[in-house]
Amino acid sequence: MEPNLTNILNTPSQSHPQLLKIWEASVRATHDFLNEQHILQIKTLIIQHHYFDHVQLFHVEREGQIAGFMGLAYQKIEMLFIDPNFFDQGIGSMLIQKAFELGAHEVDVNEQNIRALEFYKKHNFQQIARSELDAEGNPFPILHLKLKKPSV
Repeated sequence: MEPNLTNILNTPSQSHPQLLKIWEASVRATHDFLNEQHILQIKTLIIQHHYFDHVQLFHVEREGQIAGFMGLAYQKIEMLFIDPNFFDQGIGSMLIQKAFELGAHEVDVNEQNIRALEFYKKHNFQQIARSELDAEGNPFPILHLKLKKPSV
């Protein structure tokens, strides 16, 4: 069955271990600028600070499993990760559309994550600012993006 907007579900907390596995697989597939130590540090922070509890989570299921998920807080996409087995199948675009429906219009992205940056640009985001360091003070610049206002 092809995914559509009706397949976007609120994600129960018992799914957090599965989300963490998807996060790690997605990061390993797309964040080649991170070394093993950085990935494990971030994973530890996600667990210790219960990051998934601080956002409204949505996921898309394919083939009986979670294929991708998104976390929203206020009007910002705080996380969007797709299982690499489901890359390029429209799941990220579905989640972005749901974010738009819910009023989200901001997202941050690692500058070195070219795939994600191009994805967000394709969905009408533009850079409004840049931070030299990530949230943990590492030298991985963060681009702050905002949805372009439609031209009248």
